[in-house]
Amino acid sequence: MSDINWRRRLLQLVIALYACAMLGVVAMIAGPALNDARIMDSPGRGMATVTEVGALRTSVEYQDEQGRYHSPRYGLLYPSGLGEGQRVWVTYSTADPELVKVEGRGWTLAIIPALSVAVVSTLVAVAAFYGVNAAFGRREAKMRL
Repeated sequence: MSDINWRRRLLQLVIALYACAMLGVVAMIAGPALNDARIMDSPGRGMATVTEVGALRTSVEYQDEQGRYHSPRYGLLYPSGLGEGQRVWVTYSTADPELVKVEGRGWTLAIIPALSVAVVSTLVAVAAFYGVNAAFGRREAKMRL
C-alpha cells in the first residue's frame, strides 16, 4: 500500500474530473439541441401566460391548437427575461405538449454558458495539474537531498 504513487493518482483524478466537466459541457449543448429537434419534428404555436418565475423554472399556461390548456410540469425552455403575468408566443411539440419553448429562442442560447463552464473548468484543471506537480516536485527534490 505504501507503493502508491500519489502524484500520479492525483493527476489521474484531475484528468477524470476535467473529463466529467467537459462531458457536462457537451450535455449543456446537446440537451437543448435535442429538445429543439423534437419540437421542430411536430411544431405547434400558441400564446402562453407566465404563471410563475422561479430560480429553477418558469411556469406557463398555454392553449394548444385544439383548444386544450397545458401547463408543462417542467416549465418553459429559454425563459430568461420573462416576468410573471407576461404573455408570450411559444412553440411546442404537438407530440409532447410538455415540451415548450419561447418562440424565436433556440439551443444556441446554451453555447455561451457552456463555453464559460469549459473555460473555467480548463483553468481550474490546469491550476490543479500544476499545483500537484509543484507540490510533489518540491517533495521529491527534498527527498533527493
